[in-house]
Amino acid sequence: MSQGSSVLSAMSNDRLRPLRVCLVDMNNAHVNQAMRCLRGLAAAFFERVRLFNPTLPCELVEVSPRDTENPVPRDCDLYLSSGGPGSPFDGDGTVWVDDYGRFSDGVVESTIRDGVDQQSLFAICYSFELVVRHFKVAHIGPRGDRKFGVMPIYTTPEGQRHPLLTAFGDRLFAFEHRNWEAIDPDEALLKRLGGSVLARESRDGVSKGRALLALEVAPGIETVQFHPEADRPGVMNWVARPEQAEAFKATYGELTYQAMLRTLDDPRRLARTFALVIPGWLNRRFNVLAERRGYCELPPPSENVAAAFEAASVPITTDGPLGTRPAAPTSSPSA
Repeated sequence: MSQGSSVLSAMSNDRLRPLRVCLVDMNNAHVNQAMRCLRGLAAAFFERVRLFNPTLPCELVEVSPRDTENPVPRDCDLYLSSGGPGSPFDGDGTVWVDDYGRFSDGVVESTIRDGVDQQSLFAICYSFELVVRHFKVAHIGPRGDRKFGVMPIYTTPEGQRHPLLTAFGDRLFAFEHRNWEAIDPDEALLKRLGGSVLARESRDGVSKGRALLALEVAPGIETVQFHPEADRPGVMNWVARPEQAEAFKATYGELTYQAMLRTLDDPRRLARTFALVIPGWLNRRFNVLAERRGYCELPPPSENVAAAFEAASVPITTDGPLGTRPAAPTSSPSA
């Protein structure tokens, strides 16, 4: 169907079921730039949806479980679950952690059932750690030191074939800021769940670190340890802070710091991750719903990544570092 006929078809149907996107804020009441980025990505996604589905109602919902203990709403379609400060063990035994586990199970069950009610979850960093722990697909533990900055992410053979990361070949670049990691995957359990390891910290799985950085955990759940929502303004804001610059240089050296600055200006690196990972996931999961609800499908996200990188960025209005890394209210290290 042509784009013009797709739009006319959508306009002729004024009873389309609303599309609901939920941002699950795991920042425990800390203001930060990651939520700014996620809101900007959701707004850009809704613009694309309305371009091809002018009469489709699009609704954005936000919930902040850690500080409010409010449950994740079960009546949304696509869920973006953020990173956040502190230990992924902090909430053990609390109402919100139990609810998040039940919510995650429900996403998988809805996807297996298929049909018009299926849901999808994309979990980032702290949420990645919660999902990995809940499904017991790997060991979550503290790193020996903090990992932070714009870093290479190495895709596995499965990741290179998976629609989440296939556009990147064997490597992409993304912002990382974490004190925790997932290692020692239970490959047999992942296989039974229908999941796989999509990316690692090292190409060989060892030399630069053993961490798992992207997983398809089960039907409907894809998750990453890094921050694909990171935009150039946010990272530049973080890099420009003297204390962060000095900490980075002390850990990785001046040459690596200068290389990171060059990476920020290379549209093939951080810009491409920002423009394709989450927008691609939203696009793909929307099209699954489109087949079942009578929406008009969306074409793939633009490969003009430099333009998309600038267009989707939202002006910085908060002081928190990108990657949801303000200081935690306790002494627990950040996720």
